[in-house]
Amino acid sequence: MSADGVRLPQSGGDFGAEDPFPPIPASYSLRRLLAFSLMLNRAIGVLIAFIAVGAAALLWFAVAAGSPAETNTPTQGLLLGLWTVFYDTQAPSPRVLLAAVSLAVLVASAVALLDRRATNKSRRSSNARATPLAPKLIMAPTRGIFSGPVTVTVLIPAHNEEASLPLTLTSLLSQSHRPSRIIVVADNCTDDTAMVASAYGAEVFETVGNTRKKAGALNQALVEVLPGQGDNDVVMVMDADTTLDDGFLEAAVARFSSDRALMSVGGLFYGEEGAGLLGQLQRNEYVRYSREIARRRGRVFVLTGTASMFRPVALRTIAENRGVTIPGTNGDVYDTAALTEDNELTIALKSLGGLMVSPAQCTVVTEIMPQLSHLWRQRLRWQRGALENIGAYGVTLATLRYWSQQLGIGYSVIALGSFAALMTLTALSVDTWIWFPFWLGIGGVFIAERVVSVWQGGWRARILALALIPEMLYDIFLDIVYVKAIVDLTLGRQAQWNHVARQAAPAEVMA
Repeated sequence: MSADGVRLPQSGGDFGAEDPFPPIPASYSLRRLLAFSLMLNRAIGVLIAFIAVGAAALLWFAVAAGSPAETNTPTQGLLLGLWTVFYDTQAPSPRVLLAAVSLAVLVASAVALLDRRATNKSRRSSNARATPLAPKLIMAPTRGIFSGPVTVTVLIPAHNEEASLPLTLTSLLSQSHRPSRIIVVADNCTDDTAMVASAYGAEVFETVGNTRKKAGALNQALVEVLPGQGDNDVVMVMDADTTLDDGFLEAAVARFSSDRALMSVGGLFYGEEGAGLLGQLQRNEYVRYSREIARRRGRVFVLTGTASMFRPVALRTIAENRGVTIPGTNGDVYDTAALTEDNELTIALKSLGGLMVSPAQCTVVTEIMPQLSHLWRQRLRWQRGALENIGAYGVTLATLRYWSQQLGIGYSVIALGSFAALMTLTALSVDTWIWFPFWLGIGGVFIAERVVSVWQGGWRARILALALIPEMLYDIFLDIVYVKAIVDLTLGRQAQWNHVARQAAPAEVMA
């Protein structure tokens, strides 16, 4: 790792992997190489923005290429015998509607097919260098061998988490399948985190000289833990502000026991109660994410840092391949340069051919940002981290879905921004409001989808989705975060971890 954060292939490390790449000859300009790598990383946001703007412009020109539609005079009507309204029945031509629907279906189908192809390719791969975690390669050495029951070792990275840690540990100790070991990784703590952990019977691992945040703390702990892990042992990493629902470990262990090729099990998270309207907006967002994963039959998009489980062979293989076939420092499980270490680790596993799943039974409750400023800091880190991760890995079958997601967000920024601007301009330009039945119908379908997609979140989630406007404003907020992340990345501004400290819990909760 260079001083300015550029990652280069390195040899050595805690797991002893050799680097097959020859050293850079002295005749090369290292400074130019570093500058070029940094320039490519910064250009990721610009590239995505350029493609999104290009796609929007292409669609605009395609729609405008036809003959201009004649403007209809609004019709006056009496609604319910009391309200005089003006309405216009004009709608897009069948050609435009067909083109828009066809394009949407084509793009969605292409992304889904390529994503499926990447998964199938990993399942069938026998390439030990490119995909060492592919099922064929993983299952061959242990065929017919019983290595004992699955055991679970839990690592909980914690930086000043005395307030939330009791609930986290209680949820672990209450599991129907209890973990064999619970290790609280106390990282540069200045509070009573270590004392609270010991009081609940957990082991305490205190980091030494760590300046690499959560990823660095976990790397230090894994150096000590991984050598003692066998074929049927599992390592779980969970946040100190997360509580597991009962049955999480039992369901995950069952999946590991029944599928020797499975490398990781991720949790499905939903938000804790509280934080008013802002909290409900976040809970709605998480409910929709869980629903999407369920529709994908558990196929993981991100192994959430809130709670995920890994086979030791997967973590060792990642460490061995850092700086060789995947980004990072050789010997490190977690890439300490990544702002979103859970997203980066997911891409690393996928790139190495590992299979992973998020079962519907593995659910966790995670922290909600109580203030808009806290949410801004959290999402800016998430968004910039996601952009940096795909920039580091490039365009591959394993990363194609992540690229399509970022392009989709970029396109939605343009679409939602254009809609808001046109609606504002129209409202300022006309003296009388005009209703368009066609677009009201489209809006009704959109609202219905929003309500159905959060149905499992309860009546408050449904009412908020039905209101529409608050969620639209929330989407605009996330779009602004997206644009801010692209600008910061392009200008090379220093990324911040932006840790949000949790307030101390009431005394009765801590007891």
